[in-house]
Amino acid sequence: MTVEATFTVPPNQFLLGNLFEHRPEVMVELERIIPSQDMTIYLWIQGIAVGNIESTLTKHSAVENIQLVDDIKDEHLLRAELGIDSNGVLSTLTETNCSIINASGMNQQWTFEIRGDTQKEISHFQARCLELGISITLTELHALTPVNSETQSALTDAQQEALVLAFNHGYFESPHEVTMEELGDELGITQQAIASRLRRGIKQILGITLSEIIP
Repeated sequence: MTVEATFTVPPNQFLLGNLFEHRPEVMVELERIIPSQDMTIYLWIQGIAVGNIESTLTKHSAVENIQLVDDIKDEHLLRAELGIDSNGVLSTLTETNCSIINASGMNQQWTFEIRGDTQKEISHFQARCLELGISITLTELHALTPVNSETQSALTDAQQEALVLAFNHGYFESPHEVTMEELGDELGITQQAIASRLRRGIKQILGITLSEIIP
């Protein structure tokens, strides 16, 4: 059964952890990682001017081929290639077949959410980190369960269509990757109609999901 885990790691235990060690206001989030000999990563960075970001990345010994991909207000998406992260968090995740769902950090701590096909893979990752002296702290571990058929049956076809479309187009990302108006145009309905379908669908899902813990 697929298992997800959350762990924290000190900045000095992660290849890019100390990028902005003297800038506590800077937040970094790994958008995507493509494992290869020269690992390609996409980084969202906020709290610092893009010129200073590029300057800092250029000085980092492990970073190569930096490219600005997108700007959204005060957030900047950059693409960079890393040299081999031998005996580090990223290479250990790749070695143990665990994938990153999300990773973000500031100058004091990084938090990783990872997924393994089995709990054994997560345990292997932990053990391998211990062998390599990587100080990770596991904060959460849970198995993913199949979608509840009750949840699916509680949604109308229109609500399910709207939720799937919004999810696939990145509406629930932060910031939104698509507007409510664009979702409405995709379905040929008004912005108000798509908003209503999403709101009602989410309410149905939450009602079923939380029913066991709400008195």
